[in-house]
Amino acid sequence: MENEIFKKCKPNFKKIEEYGFERKNNYYIFEKYFLDNDFKAIITINEDGLVRGEVIDLQFDEEYKNIKTEMNGKFVNKVRNIYLDILNDIKKNCFDESYFIFDQTNRVNKYIKKRYNCEPEFLWKKFPKYAVYRNKKNNKWFGIIMNLELSKLEKGSGEVEIINIKLNRDKVKKLLSKKGFFEAYHMNKVDWISIILNDTLNDEEIFLLIDESYNLVDYDIISIERV
Repeated sequence: MENEIFKKCKPNFKKIEEYGFERKNNYYIFEKYFLDNDFKAIITINEDGLVRGEVIDLQFDEEYKNIKTEMNGKFVNKVRNIYLDILNDIKKNCFDESYFIFDQTNRVNKYIKKRYNCEPEFLWKKFPKYAVYRNKKNNKWFGIIMNLELSKLEKGSGEVEIINIKLNRDKVKKLLSKKGFFEAYHMNKVDWISIILNDTLNDEEIFLLIDESYNLVDYDIISIERV
C-alpha cells in the first residue's frame, strides 16, 4: 500500500520535519490518532525515502492488519480510507513527485528536457507509465521509456525501467553483447534497442546514445528536404 502511493515520489526532508515528523536516529516518525482516538497511524520514513506504516487498534494494543488484506467490510473500509487519506496528505505535503520511479530514469528525463526542450508524452491508458519523446520537427519518436518486470529481459525479479532508442543497425548488433543492453522491448529489434535504467551504465554513455537516436531521427528530415 505504502510502496504504491509513494512509488514515484522523492522525500523533501525539510518539508517532512515541518509537517511534524520527529527524527529518531536514521529515520523520521509521525503518529496520528483517529476515529475518536481508538486508532493510531504510525508512519516512518528512512533516509532513503522508504515509507513504512501501520495502524494500531488501541483497544487491543495491536496492529490492525485487516486494512492491508482484501477484506471489504464497512468498518474495515472506513479505517482503510482514513489511513489512505493520511498517507496521501503526507505525500502531498512532504514529497516531490517525479514522472518516473528510479533516479536514473528521472535524470534521463531531465537531460532530454534540458537538451531538446522535450516533455514526455503518456499516450496509453493501458500502459500509463510508458512515456514517448518526439522530435518536434517531424513528430517522430526518438525515445520511449517503459516500466516492466526484470524477468522479461533477463533472470531476476522486480520492476525496472528502460528506454528504447533508435540507432544504426550495426551499432544495435554491437551493443547487444554489452551488459545493460537488450533487444528492443515491444519495438522493432533491428533499428531499436532497450537500455536498462538502473545505473548499470553511467549517465553520460546513455546521454550520448540518446543524442544519436535524436540525430538519426532528425536526419530523416534532412533526407526528405533534399528529395
